[in-house]
Amino acid sequence: MSIPMALPALSAQEQAHSERLVERIRGEIERCHGWISFERFMEMVLYEPGLGYYSAGAVKLGTCGDFITAPEISSLFSRCLANQCSRIFEHLGGDDGPAGAGRSDAGILELGAGSGVMAADILLELAAQDRLPAHYDILEVSADLRERQRATLAQRAPEMLARVRWLDRLPRGFRGVVLANEVLDALPVQRFRIRGGQVYALGVTWQLGRLDGSEVLADTALATAVRGIEAALGEPLPEGYCSEINLRLAPWIAGIGDALEQGVVLCIDYGLPRRQFYRPERGEGTLLCHFRQRYHDDPLVHVGLQDIGAWVDFTAVAEAAAAAGLEVAGFTTQAHFLIGNGLERLLAPRGEDEDLVARVQLSRQAMLLTLPGEMGERFKVIGLASNFSAPLQGFQVRDLSGSL
Repeated sequence: MSIPMALPALSAQEQAHSERLVERIRGEIERCHGWISFERFMEMVLYEPGLGYYSAGAVKLGTCGDFITAPEISSLFSRCLANQCSRIFEHLGGDDGPAGAGRSDAGILELGAGSGVMAADILLELAAQDRLPAHYDILEVSADLRERQRATLAQRAPEMLARVRWLDRLPRGFRGVVLANEVLDALPVQRFRIRGGQVYALGVTWQLGRLDGSEVLADTALATAVRGIEAALGEPLPEGYCSEINLRLAPWIAGIGDALEQGVVLCIDYGLPRRQFYRPERGEGTLLCHFRQRYHDDPLVHVGLQDIGAWVDFTAVAEAAAAAGLEVAGFTTQAHFLIGNGLERLLAPRGEDEDLVARVQLSRQAMLLTLPGEMGERFKVIGLASNFSAPLQGFQVRDLSGSL
């Protein structure tokens, strides 16, 4: 693969950083007898201590970073999430308050909090509703992002900092809401190709002084997983078909299930149900790389400096949830989830003295979050419940659970 011409050139410091990670990966390739799986490569480029994309100190989010997430686009996203959290708090069982009051120990656990904007805006909205959680926990692997989150909260919601706790591992006996916004797409995936009716694993080798792609016959675990997809589809994948499969998804969700005693997990990400994910016309997969607001499909360039993600098979999420003892509480598009959680009310006029410019800006933000050609349909929301049976308003407008 060649570097796409549209990508900006690297500074000398960035180039040196990338080369250090490439050398680390080269050492891993040599240790593994000349080849590593794409899953292992993705794990290293994203999470290698001190060098990986999420472990180093570069700015990743926002207009100065590589990509913009929904909370960065508008506080409307987080305020709608807060509305859903508030309703979940109302229905959490317990003997510590009157009917409908919910549990006084209910909390929010955000997995990978990015810049901290979503945490701040959710807490501010819940404070306005007098529905603040007992604690807001953030599980964050990046020390750099932890500091950025702390700074964001101190600047946007300083009075909320005392409620925020940073965790190194999942808690036990958690009651409340678990939020995973654009987390699943960052889990390392296996890539595969169908050739001659057999399953091949895509991986990375070292050739002619650089990283290069290479394919080997898939091991039993990957081959079995791909054959399982074909069985679910009711037909074999076509010759030459290339895609991704996330073998880490089930243990990841099992860990969340073990942590959650009562409440709801809300996963927001770009993805599709299985039958749409593995359509024949999507024969080169869904992998995308992001670098300074540009996207492309070459993971072997700008190593450690660009984000790499793959679309989510939400049917696999539902299956993993069932295996972990969780129930699917709903599945819908981001647009319908936000509408179900009061987006239109948040956009309603507030009087004659309202700032017209601010109102127009808010409307534009809402369009980015909800239009089909923007984030509205590409992003989906799935709710997973543990010991919680109340309906979730975010899935009342249009529940697509039947498509999973």
